[in-house]
Amino acid sequence: MAFDGIITKAVATELNLLSGARIDKIFQPNSNTVILGFYLDGLNYALNICINPQNYRVNLTTHSKRNPKVAPNFCMVLRKHLIGLRIKNVITNSLERIVTIEFEGFDDVDDIINKRLIVELMGKHCNIILLDDQNIIIDSMRHINNENATHIVVPHIKYTYPKISKKDFLSETIEDFCSSIKTDDISLLPKIISDTYNGISKKYVSYIIKENNLKTNEDIYNYLKDITYRTDSLKLKIEIKDNDYFLVPDDINEESFSINFALDDFYYNKESSEELKTSRDSVLKLILATLKKYNKRLVSINNKLKDCDNMDTYRLYGELITANLYKIPNKNLKEIELENYYDNNKKITIPLDEKYLPSVNAKRYFKKYNKLKNALEIVTIQKKETIKELDYIESVVYELEAASSIEEVAEILDEISENDIFKERTKNLKTNKKQNKIKKSNLTKNKNTKFNPLKYKIDNFTLLVGRNNKENDYLTLKFANKHDIWFHTKDIHGSHAVLFLNNQTPTEDILIKCAEITAYHSKARFSSNVPVDTCEVRYVKKPKGAKPGMVIYTNYNTLYVDPKNN
Repeated sequence: MAFDGIITKAVATELNLLSGARIDKIFQPNSNTVILGFYLDGLNYALNICINPQNYRVNLTTHSKRNPKVAPNFCMVLRKHLIGLRIKNVITNSLERIVTIEFEGFDDVDDIINKRLIVELMGKHCNIILLDDQNIIIDSMRHINNENATHIVVPHIKYTYPKISKKDFLSETIEDFCSSIKTDDISLLPKIISDTYNGISKKYVSYIIKENNLKTNEDIYNYLKDITYRTDSLKLKIEIKDNDYFLVPDDINEESFSINFALDDFYYNKESSEELKTSRDSVLKLILATLKKYNKRLVSINNKLKDCDNMDTYRLYGELITANLYKIPNKNLKEIELENYYDNNKKITIPLDEKYLPSVNAKRYFKKYNKLKNALEIVTIQKKETIKELDYIESVVYELEAASSIEEVAEILDEISENDIFKERTKNLKTNKKQNKIKKSNLTKNKNTKFNPLKYKIDNFTLLVGRNNKENDYLTLKFANKHDIWFHTKDIHGSHAVLFLNNQTPTEDILIKCAEITAYHSKARFSSNVPVDTCEVRYVKKPKGAKPGMVIYTNYNTLYVDPKNN
């Protein structure tokens, strides 16, 4: 459901439990978010205020966010006026999506001072506004001074609440409600109720009608009345369903801030998923552009190689013309028929350029032959290198598709930024990727290497699986011992996996299980009968100049497994 007036009222009721908490920290991680840090009874709390039009909310949070090195101006204003003050009250008016946080404290001469923070949660019109004790605006996250705006928000003017055109459900009787909702079509009720009453979302009404099998207007009214009354007693809980959340009755809920923290987890997961998709898509876009470029190059190379197929014909033409010059008329001709002494003197027709004499045509054919011969050598090398580059790019595409966190995407971006084929594109890439916050595992032997592979316990054995090409290289070539067992899907892009023996001998079942896990972490994840090569680590080598993750190996066996058994 949307963060509507009912949710706002329930959250504010829980936040009132923080009355008396002292504010000691204020951060502004981005242009839509402010985090207030409080201290109460030996415990620290963080209040997240987000005015993103898609994810606006107020809730306590346990999830940290990265902060800019230089605090924005609004953050500095909040620090100046609020740090050291205590929460006096958290207020909502009826079901309006406006939260007022009142602060109280003392100035330098011990006079009482009062400040208020207004949080307007109204879609694209969301705002955070700081007021003094006379309701004069000190500053706001967003200044609104449009001539057509009905709600002006700029410093040094008196704050007025936005005008609400909808009805107040809390003051409605059942008779008023039924007369306002005049329809027998229950499918229209969610929109009608949402359009008529302030703070009740269409999605929430649809949910309660469906889940509780509500048939009449009276049923809907009674259910909504019960829910809104419960926002004062907090006999409510958040239920997650179909990637959304809804407030439902809960008479046994005695957990403090349960609604706040449930919302915190929901929005954290949602924003993380959205950020991951945005981050992955931006990197994938430049990788696919590079992939397209190299595919075009391969087509061009193949066309050049196709031209080289005729080079021996040009050499033959030149030889036959030169050998028969004594009997060829010394004049410009369109074509000439000669005996081919390479093919039992069968007649062959040789096309000539009428602009040149036959002797010049022979030289031109030899020149074309030598040019294609040299091109063949160069283009053959280019094709080999291009295929290697394409193979590497496709491995990066697999890595990116398998990435499950912002940190993993950031590592992939770091990897390709070091590669010449991506440097031009990544140099100007403007990203908001989080800095890599992966802690160095105690597994790593190299303190300058970020190493956090996937770990599987199989009986008394440990299997490590690399998450990207650089980690694959480190796992196989640096971290593993030479007698440990290495796994990789045969001719299929995927992760390196190493089974650590520690002087033990694995059974065939363990090797098959490792192969299944390896196949699962490859492009063949959804296939069956996947070939997985396995050998001792000592037989895995990295050719000089090879791209990250690219190795050659010998003395291997191949296991055929079904990754879906993993």
